[in-house]
Parts: sequence; C-alpha cells; structure tokens
Amino acid sequence: MKLKQRVVLLAILLVIFIFTKVFLIDNLDSSAANREDQRAFHRMIAGLRVELASKLDHTLQSPWEIAAQWVVPREVYPDETPELGAIMHAMATKKIIKADVGYKGTQLKALLILEGGQKVVFKPKRYNRDYVVEGEPYAGYDRHNAEVAAFHLDRILGFRRAPLVVGRFVNLRTEIKPVATEQLLSTFLTVGNNTCFYGKCYYCRETEPACADGDMMEGSVTLWLPDVWPLQKHRHPWGRTYREGKLARWEYDESYCDAVKKTSPYDSGPRLLDIIDTAVFDYLIGNADRHHYESFQDDEGASMLILLDNAKSFGNPSLDERSILAPLYQCCIIRVSTWNRLNYLKNGVLKSALKSAMAHDPISPVLSDPHLDAVDQRLLSVLATVKQCTDQFGMDTVLVEDRMPLSHL
Repeated sequence: MKLKQRVVLLAILLVIFIFTKVFLIDNLDSSAANREDQRAFHRMIAGLRVELASKLDHTLQSPWEIAAQWVVPREVYPDETPELGAIMHAMATKKIIKADVGYKGTQLKALLILEGGQKVVFKPKRYNRDYVVEGEPYAGYDRHNAEVAAFHLDRILGFRRAPLVVGRFVNLRTEIKPVATEQLLSTFLTVGNNTCFYGKCYYCRETEPACADGDMMEGSVTLWLPDVWPLQKHRHPWGRTYREGKLARWEYDESYCDAVKKTSPYDSGPRLLDIIDTAVFDYLIGNADRHHYESFQDDEGASMLILLDNAKSFGNPSLDERSILAPLYQCCIIRVSTWNRLNYLKNGVLKSALKSAMAHDPISPVLSDPHLDAVDQRLLSVLATVKQCTDQFGMDTVLVEDRMPLSHL
C-alpha cells in the first residue's frame, strides 16, 4: 500500500475513533444523568399493583398517622410506599362515624369522618364509565372514577402531588343517614326505589340528585390533607376570564410566558415547572377546568402545586390541546425528570401501567378501554409538542433541571 493511501486510511480510522469515543462518552454521561430516574421508574412499575390489605405488621401507628407523616412541602406521599395498600384499605372500609355536606365548591360531595377521626371527601357516581359529556370541557358533573385514575397517574408520572384516592361502596341507608348531620340529611330523597341526595354546593339542585342503586352508592374517597398543612388558593396564570367574549392575555399574546416569568412566584423556584407538569397531567386526563390551584400556605413559591379536584376528566372528547398545554407551548420548558418519565411511558406502557395500578381498586374497572387508549394518544401529542420546542430552541434550553432557578430563562 502506498504511503499516501496509508495516510488517508489512518486519517479515516482516526476520525472514526474520535467520533466513536465522543459518542460513547456522551452516552455514558447521559446514562449517568438518567440512571437514578430510570431506577425510580422501574421501582414504580414494580410496585404499581396496590393490593388493599388490612394489616400494618411493622408498626403500631394507625394508617392515618402514617399518611399524615408522609406529607412534606414537595410531595404528598413518598417514592416507596409499602403501607399504601393498608391505608387505602382503611379508606375503603373503615366505619363512617359522621357525614356532612361537602366543603364549598361547585360540585356535589360529602365530607365523611372515618373511625379514628380521619376526614375524607366522598364523590358519588354520576355517570357510567363510557358516558360522554357534551358541550364545553368543563360541562357536566364530576366523575368519581376520574379522581381514582388521576391519583394513579400522579404515581406513574412520579409527581406525588395528588392526595390518596380509592373507590368505595357505601350504603346510604345504613352507613350515611344514621350519622348524617341535619344539613346533609335534609337533602336526602327517594327516586323510585333508589336512595338519593343532592347535598349543598354552588350547582347542587334538588332536581339533580345523585342516586344509589337501591341503597348502595358507588363513589370515590379522597384523603383529607393534614390540618397542619393549610392550603392557599392561587389564580392559575393560564386560567380563563369567565367573561363572555373576553379573552385572557395568554389566549392572544404568544409572548405571555415572558411576562409570567417576571412575576412572583414564577420568576424563581419550582412553581413554573409545576405549572407545566400540571398542564401535561391535565391534558393526559382530559381536564380543562383547572383555573385555580392550591399550594401550602406561606411557602414563598417553594411548595408543590397540589393536584386537587381532578374529577372533571375522562369524559369530554372536545379537548383543546393548545389551550390545556398552553404553558408548555408558550414557555417551551419542561423538567428533565418529567421528560424522561414521559418517554419511558410511550409505546403503550402508560396504558398498561394505568391498568395495572388500578386493577385492585374496589370500583375496578376504573376506566374503559377507550379512555385508556385516549391517554396513550394524548401522550404522543405531549411528546410531539416538546419535540417542536427542542427543534426550535435546542435541548439545553427546553429541558430544565428539576431544581434549577428560572431567573435565567
């Protein structure tokens, strides 16, 4: 082989060597950066199926004490929860010692106190699983099963910001009426052979009661957060105006996110990233009705955005993707951990994970297959939106480390 040919061959081999080394280093760096998130994801998948068990063998604490100790500023429950099945079993079976009308709001609910003093919110069944609500995305009643499904999606996404929810059957005649307050009892009536109640709320009407099947009513119970963690309500920066014909600024100003980033608590800390996580969460469940949100009081923007009231979901097909995902579209940033988790869940993994997580719930099947398929399809839309952002601005700008301050953006 001639000298010139040898030099060319060596040069080609050197280039290949350099590119291979760079690729391997990048791959190793990426693997090292994502390794813990992958481990957390696989732990979650392995522990998805929560069997409702009655015993807490390793502790003398009550299930309510354990759940209360879990709550910290950035999560409602920890990554690993061996006691979760026992707590949810208690929520689904413990004796009801008092029943009252629900806290203020637009939707029918009841406030129950279970044996041991634990408060839970009961939302009754209003629709069959496959019923489609026509009209605006926020039309219709709350779906009790949507609360259950949303809690398990919160687990799967690794957010851990939704209070614990489980399905429950209650006998209105024997379990509720004997311990009901006069205010709640006055809203009971009989329709045909079914016991019904309409409660007290902004939209509660005697003409629109929730009815049991005979005396047995299906519903969901949501664990009340500990009183030592009082909540503060916030106007969502991407909320609607509630005025006919009047648009919110985000609906016409494509640079709206820049203004949000200059406003407390979105100018630093985790709150804006929480808003974007929540937009993804709401789009996956089909919730277009989060126009306020809650955090813990006096948190100076440090606490999580708590995923409360997720029941206006899994029922209305007329979703405006750009409206629900507006924070993601306009800010074009997302947590690295959220992006990794979403990628792990594609190709049918999300549907399978949700089915597995909800398999042991007392009201299983929680969702119909068309709803599960819709969640998988919406995931693809979220991934496509992030890809549009990364194509336009680059991965380093769009993918934000979880704790990174946002003042630089």
